[in-house]
Amino acid sequence: MEQRRLGRSGLRVSRMALGTMTWGQDTDADEAASQLVAFLDAGGTLVDTADVNADGEGERLLGTLLGELVPRENLVVATKAVARRDDSPFGGGASRGALLSALDGSLRRLGVDHVDLWQLHAWDPEVPIEETLGAVEAAVHSGKVRYVGVSNYTGWQLATACTLRPAAIVSTQVEYSLLERGIEREVVPAADHHGVGLLPWAPLGRGVLTGKYRSGTPADSRGASPHFAPYVEQHRTERAARIVQAVMTAADGLGTSPIAVALAWVRDRPGVVAPVVGARNAAQLAGSLASEGLVLPPAIRAALDDVSDIELGYPERRLG
Repeated sequence: MEQRRLGRSGLRVSRMALGTMTWGQDTDADEAASQLVAFLDAGGTLVDTADVNADGEGERLLGTLLGELVPRENLVVATKAVARRDDSPFGGGASRGALLSALDGSLRRLGVDHVDLWQLHAWDPEVPIEETLGAVEAAVHSGKVRYVGVSNYTGWQLATACTLRPAAIVSTQVEYSLLERGIEREVVPAADHHGVGLLPWAPLGRGVLTGKYRSGTPADSRGASPHFAPYVEQHRTERAARIVQAVMTAADGLGTSPIAVALAWVRDRPGVVAPVVGARNAAQLAGSLASEGLVLPPAIRAALDDVSDIELGYPERRLG
């Protein structure tokens, strides 16, 4: 698998990241182990989790596999903080106390002495960004964090953080797919200006771009899961149906899968470093890994661009 620089930093990561949102919830320990081995065998290095995934079970599960199943030094381990874990004084948010407490908890669950990429899961409007970034710098100086990213930041929020701490932020994790291109209005230009790499989450449109929801909701899908059904439903629209059909047509013409087409499209968008791909089992992951050898022909890429295009209003349209 090709390796890419994460933003302007010296950190190199695989151009696909393994997401673990379902680990400890819909994906058990055996399946998680199978996924991790398959990912590493394909040349993958970046594994992404969060302190709130399955109430911390996602981190714990990943931690049991580090060292025992795969060498810690072969992985770039990324996790997140800020989202609320509990109602205690330091159970969430982006205050100095909450962040440093969250980091210690993540390290304990992962069973490691540092994380390679620590990401602020969301902007906290109740905490001065200077306090948040001060805590981030303290974490880096302590040796517990190697690199810092953000997640779900708007364009102005990302630009503000990068302006206050020009060398601190190396990545931003945002939803980005053929079904969700809103970040192209302001987040992508801000990331490009500040040298921040894009890590798209939900690159398969929350599973909708696979085509499996065209005629209903499969019983074994996330759309049928009580905790993930609303997550999937957001992208089951008439516009999405047109885009899915275009992806299916492209896949048929190329002799490949809709998964490969959708992933190849977002993987090679300007500024993208590594789409974060999640799977309930190793078989699903294999479908995503198969996209590694696919490069979309210009005509197909242009057709997909056109069918999924978004309207840029003032002043974004003047940036082109």
